[in-house]
Amino acid sequence: MAFKKLLASLGAGGASVETVLTEVNVVPGGVVQGEVHIQGGSVNQNIEGLSVGLQAKVEVESGDQEYKQDIEFTRVRLGGAFELQAGAVHAVPFGLEIPWETPVTMIDGQQLRGMHIGVTTELQIARAVDSSDLDPINVHPMPAQKAILDAFVQLGFRFKTADMERGHIRGTRQQLPFYQEIEFYPPSQYRGLHQVEISFVADEHAMDVVLEMDKKPGLFSEGSDTFRSFQVGLHDFHTTDWAAYLNQWLSEVGSRRNWF
Repeated sequence: MAFKKLLASLGAGGASVETVLTEVNVVPGGVVQGEVHIQGGSVNQNIEGLSVGLQAKVEVESGDQEYKQDIEFTRVRLGGAFELQAGAVHAVPFGLEIPWETPVTMIDGQQLRGMHIGVTTELQIARAVDSSDLDPINVHPMPAQKAILDAFVQLGFRFKTADMERGHIRGTRQQLPFYQEIEFYPPSQYRGLHQVEISFVADEHAMDVVLEMDKKPGLFSEGSDTFRSFQVGLHDFHTTDWAAYLNQWLSEVGSRRNWF
């Protein structure tokens, strides 16, 4: 029995955990629901706690280097300490709120390349290796976000890529330690633009929309970035013609190339 306990403490023959999500498609401000299944191992084990959270794979810049880092940005404790009997099975239901700032991973049913967000489950086992599990989720845009994205498509922009970067966008309501940038190729009428990046930073009332417009270089000048931001209400966004609104700014910056 002592040898079995030693193996269990090293992860062999110990408890295992598996999370089953009721629905993998969610929106910021929503709730992902599921159930954690705990399977007892070959010996009794003391469980110190069970928790679930959300984790994102984020790009980090450090000096001249860039690397990916897993950042957990919310966590909920589901239960306290208990003794898990050998071979016993427990099912623990949960509802995990999706922060309003959570980046989107899907647009119009298509997965955004490079976006990785999932539910992480941690079973804390006394004197043993923590048993963990990660289950991907699909984060779809809120209606207000979709209205802005649809306006870009209506204006002829094409999706390029998306990423999540560690850092903070100044002047916004950002609370998370990272933010998302969604990049678009501009159509020909905005011939002075190289690309446009959009970031959403939301709370339960409204969201900040930040545009970074990358101008093409001229014959004797380097390219330059122009930033614009505005606020969108989550409940009254439908009163604005967003294609016309965005076109005003985009035309001002990118209607002609800055040759000199």
